[in-house]
Amino acid sequence: MLHKILKNPQAVIGLVLIGLICAVALLAPVLAPNDPNAVDPLLKYQPASAQFPLGTDHLGRCELSRLLYGARASLGLALPILILLGGIGMVLGMMTACIGGRFDQIITGISQIFIAFPTLIIAVAIIGILGNGLQNIIWAVVISMWARFMQLIRTYAKTELSRDYITAAKVSGCGMWQIIFHHLIPNILPQFLVYFSTGVASAILTVSSFSFLGLGLPSGTAEWGAMLEEAQTALYSHPELLIYPGLCILLAAAGFNLFGEALRDILQPQEDVL
Repeated sequence: MLHKILKNPQAVIGLVLIGLICAVALLAPVLAPNDPNAVDPLLKYQPASAQFPLGTDHLGRCELSRLLYGARASLGLALPILILLGGIGMVLGMMTACIGGRFDQIITGISQIFIAFPTLIIAVAIIGILGNGLQNIIWAVVISMWARFMQLIRTYAKTELSRDYITAAKVSGCGMWQIIFHHLIPNILPQFLVYFSTGVASAILTVSSFSFLGLGLPSGTAEWGAMLEEAQTALYSHPELLIYPGLCILLAAAGFNLFGEALRDILQPQEDVL
């Protein structure tokens, strides 16, 4: 698998972008030339210089430092969201596929209601109820996206349950827990990782959308979507302040999407054989 990934240019580009974003997020305190939250109105809209490599914003804050710390905010929200979504999707998807019957009908019916509405609309409505805050953003996105993850796992699990090797395992005396942990999860995991990777990109875009709309994160937080929202007033005079965070969002989302799509292409021949 690793050999195939390294031979795929799309996967390599995606991994490089993911590695770059993760490295920036981890090393932000070391790489940042200034305090990202230091305000000095006398230094507002400064051009690029040795002290401020990408200039300053409307409050005199270092643009480069805020971009570096913005990677921490975006990944720090996206990864917990995807971990929760993966756990909920795996548990409910396996349960509906294996238990079936009335339980499957009820959970599937509820999930279809959530899928019928755009993710952003559900999440914004939930934040409106719960209020702003990092935890509320995480739960809003999880509640708005759980149904898609559950349906994915349920579909793959039902497909695997219909295969001959599962029938053979049942005949040989394997219990349901053994079938789930020894057969279903190992065979579903590759496809799940594909969806997980593309899901990180979706979560980054969703979190950035919230920040752009002024929802969730505290005012002044160094986050790419929030930086876009703050830079709107300087659209014509200083358009670079919108370009920088927009480019960061694009590269982060592209990295995870490229890797996820490449991983799907790598796995597709195996699925066709099966």
